[in-house]
Amino acid sequence: MKTIKALSAAVVLSLTGGLAQAADVVVGVPAWPSAAATAYILKVVMEDNLGLDVAMQSGSNAVIFEAMDRGSLHVHPEVWLPNQQNLHDKYVNENGTVVQNQNGVEAAQGICITKATSEKYNITSIYDLSDPDKSVLFDTDGDGKGEMWVGQPGAASTTVEIIKAKSYGYAETMNLVELDTPLNWAALDAAVKADKPYAFFCYTPHHVFAMHELVFLKEPAHNPDTWKVLQPTDSPDWLAESNADSAWDSAYLYVHYAKSLEKDQPEAAMLLKNFKLNADLVGQLSYSMVVDKKDPETLAHEWVLEHSDLVESWLGQ
Repeated sequence: MKTIKALSAAVVLSLTGGLAQAADVVVGVPAWPSAAATAYILKVVMEDNLGLDVAMQSGSNAVIFEAMDRGSLHVHPEVWLPNQQNLHDKYVNENGTVVQNQNGVEAAQGICITKATSEKYNITSIYDLSDPDKSVLFDTDGDGKGEMWVGQPGAASTTVEIIKAKSYGYAETMNLVELDTPLNWAALDAAVKADKPYAFFCYTPHHVFAMHELVFLKEPAHNPDTWKVLQPTDSPDWLAESNADSAWDSAYLYVHYAKSLEKDQPEAAMLLKNFKLNADLVGQLSYSMVVDKKDPETLAHEWVLEHSDLVESWLGQ
């Protein structure tokens, strides 16, 4: 299997207790747009409605969870499950230091192509990627194999997509590209403009579905009996020991927060417990960040004013 990798441009910052000592609440800011927007919405509500001093700190999923465990950071605004199940199990179920909000936003994950490509070349199924006559349509470097973006380097979902490619068989006909997310969207835009086929890992809710007509490739329904996914941290032979020959199970996005907030900042903990969005709202936040290029804090102030009734419901008013 040929895999093309690029170094991530994101810099994961080390989290210390300094911010926690200087602020009432420290909110984690993951690298993707909807999570950043949600993080700043929580900041604005806590500051304007609860009078708290809120600090923001960038970090990867693993870094944010570790910091919540230590109490040096308090909020992860958008945890994907089952993608981050290993972190959830460790810190929520085993350590008991992190709490999961129960109001999940339903999401879908899979492989997408444009509707135009699907109709022009009759590509509708994940198994079509294993057909050399169809996979070659996605070839951009002339080596006779197609290319497809499987995700951001280091992401848990990227690992799963590599396992799926092996399990379905299209790892033999497609080169699996790991690339920073903004570069993927630029490549998709260029392919659409040139009317060229492009295959990529996709998920909803996401702004890209408002920008292009996309379709998910059809897959067998999720089969928990054959779905065995290991991450590289689980085993050095994670790929050989894993299997994912069916669709992702239904995914949900949740806010997670440090259990210490229940004692130290109970009003903030109650807000986080009540916090609730839906898929349309998450998609709109992503669109505002990426397409409209709004500053996340400016967007958050505007959004909170426009959704005052929803915000009041989080506050128990």
